[in-house]
Amino acid sequence: MKIFKNKGELTRFQILSEIARNQPHLRQKDIAGKLGITIQAVSENIKSLVENGYMESGAGRSRYKITKKGIERIKKEALSLRNYSDEVLETMNTYKSVWPAIAQEDLETGDEVGLFMNDGTLFASKKTATAHAEVLSDVHAGEDVALISLGGTIELDPGNVVILVLSTVKEGGSRTADIDRVMEIYKKGFDRIGIMGTVSRALVDKLEIEVDFEFATPQSTVAAAKRGLNILVFAVGKMKNSIIRRLEEEGIHYTLEDVRKV
Repeated sequence: MKIFKNKGELTRFQILSEIARNQPHLRQKDIAGKLGITIQAVSENIKSLVENGYMESGAGRSRYKITKKGIERIKKEALSLRNYSDEVLETMNTYKSVWPAIAQEDLETGDEVGLFMNDGTLFASKKTATAHAEVLSDVHAGEDVALISLGGTIELDPGNVVILVLSTVKEGGSRTADIDRVMEIYKKGFDRIGIMGTVSRALVDKLEIEVDFEFATPQSTVAAAKRGLNILVFAVGKMKNSIIRRLEEEGIHYTLEDVRKV
């Protein structure tokens, strides 16, 4: 439903409505303040409305007067706007949020499933869990399943983040890294590995460490940690500050490890 062909028509409808509700002493300044537009815009639109016969300048203390044609226009457009709003509200009343997960087994429409997080991915199963949902359509095991009517809480503890601080290239770069210490920490085992900076890339390539994310690392680290994953991040010099700031904002635990050789 196209109620107003453009923004100008909506503005003129609003001006007519304001004048109809507040005449005869409404000032252009008052209209501009109410609609959040400039006085010049009000003046130009009023001029157009007068030229098209929807309103006329008032006599005496009355600044403006809505004509019969203007009243009919207000009624028509207000009715169209109300009908449109009713349609939107009706749609929202029947709208169902749909969420994706991975099916652990074959599922059928209407099945109630339990939800749980594994390695950062949401899974749906017929097993009982603290969070639950309803299956929207049939799927096979391993496929993505559409879920509605989510309820409960997914049991999930945030992961931990370890940040390895490396030297800048001016300070010697990857050549100054304490390799033994780096490997000692790395071998503790992490769910995801992130890097920040070219020096970090050079070091992980030298050590044949597979990287999960290299760009937007602070955001990726926060997202992964929120899903319960433990993250190891290689950061060069002051680059560590941006990720530390994001982690502290989200209340995620982290540890700094300076692996630069003295």
